[in-house]
Amino acid sequence: VGKWARGVKNVSANEAYFQGHFPGNPIMPGVLVIEALAQLGAAVILAIPENHGKIALFAGMDKVRFKRVVKPGDVLDLEIELGRMRGRFGKSQGKATVDGQLVATAELLFMINESD
Repeated sequence: VGKWARGVKNVSANEAYFQGHFPGNPIMPGVLVIEALAQLGAAVILAIPENHGKIALFAGMDKVRFKRVVKPGDVLDLEIELGRMRGRFGKSQGKATVDGQLVATAELLFMINESD
């Protein structure tokens, strides 16, 4: 399809999740790295003209791999590329890095739904 986007998340030490994940050794939860990729993917899908006014729902994930932890002060670079769409369903490839080092990769699945 050729649709893609890049995003950036400045990881602040003030993020609430650092309170308990983990005391004395703060690490951004991996699920939030994947959520950031999913939100960027939803933005790509909803930017397609025929999807304006619709809702992109996160439908699943495959092939998730974590390679590095994300700490307070890191700048999380996000990339997502939309793959094939079949009807209301789509697949995308996501990648997160910090300072050029791979943090995570994932195949994310989406479903387009009417906003009603």
